Amino acid sequence: MTASIPAPDRTLAETDRTRHRRLRAQGSLDRDALDAILAAGFVCHLGVTVDGTVRVFPTVYGSDGTTLYFHGSVASRSLVSSPGADVCVTVTHVDGLVLARSVFEHSVNYRSAMIYGVPRLITDDEEKLAGLRCLTEQSAPGQWQYVRRPHRKELAATSLLALALDEASVKIRTGAPDDGDGPDAQLGLWAGVLPLHTTWGAPQPDPVLEADTPVPPHIAARTGTPAS
Repeated sequence: MTASIPAPDRTLAETDRTRHRRLRAQGSLDRDALDAILAAGFVCHLGVTVDGTVRVFPTVYGSDGTTLYFHGSVASRSLVSSPGADVCVTVTHVDGLVLARSVFEHSVNYRSAMIYGVPRLITDDEEKLAGLRCLTEQSAPGQWQYVRRPHRKELAATSLLALALDEASVKIRTGAPDDGDGPDAQLGLWAGVLPLHTTWGAPQPDPVLEADTPVPPHIAARTGTPAS
């Protein structure tokens, strides 16, 4: 009889920084939930201390399931001046407004992740290429194979950071307002959720393109429009 192989642990480790102290019901330790939140986006916000001042920068990212890759020229300067310093990377998706009967009970349906740790500045060209491919494919699947890839000079001018997904916090809110069973339910006011959906528009060609340059299939597929 062949021994069964135990399934990998898909639970996030709980640390002092990731422990949910407020709205604990919205917290999750599900690693699959973290992966889904990261896979659904490509823009994150990087919190880092630069020259003694806390700053938060929007930047693009890519995740391979174990590592988060992101651009960070400012963060890389901070790493040089303060090696071993922690950063916090956040990714948030807004799914709708929760409109209650009272202002106090208004809320937002959302999915969010916060990743903590000490990022690593990638200096090896092969690893940097792999990270850039991950980042590119996160936002536009198929684009890495379609366009010209970075040459050595461009790689040297690009700051790419890697952050392990070892310490992360996930929070998710879904559903209706919380005041449906309270006194305000007798006010006779409308309450509910106003969903928010993000969709891609039709591709807009660069004005200098030749008129017969086709839209590549991987771009057309994102918008639901037929390829040229």
